[in-house]
Amino acid sequence: MSIEILDESGTDLDTRHLARLARFTMDRMRVHPLAELCIKAVDEATMAELNGQWMEKDGPTDVLAFPMDELRPGLVGEEPEEGVLGDLVLCPAVAQRQGESAGHGTVAEVELLTVHGILHLLGYDHAEPEEHREMFGLQDQLLAAWRESPPSSGAGPDV
Repeated sequence: MSIEILDESGTDLDTRHLARLARFTMDRMRVHPLAELCIKAVDEATMAELNGQWMEKDGPTDVLAFPMDELRPGLVGEEPEEGVLGDLVLCPAVAQRQGESAGHGTVAEVELLTVHGILHLLGYDHAEPEEHREMFGLQDQLLAAWRESPPSSGAGPDV
């Protein structure tokens, strides 16, 4: 997998940790091993501009997902489709506020937003109650598996 991470946020973002999480999530979702993903961390002003331009909403948001080749999760026994998964744009400053408010901190919030964004790139949505249950249930499962992964596997968080 090709995972490119660009940190233009002005924060101290652990890009290696983020890349491992993205790879873990894409592996669990059976995304083709040659799929491409770009994650870009930006400041609040840039995020507000993107949110206005693409979502027609005011102010910065936490994550935006821009799917490219409309890849979907692979199915057991089938070869996944190769292509470009898309781009994620994260705003660590917004994640910091949300993480503090939720009581789990910035790192956990950035992890949540990364998984959430990858699921959006794979076609998941949460506009309808059933979609919300499915997407957030899967997000919770992926984050729990990530956090339970032994550090020596290279998949889970650093200890």
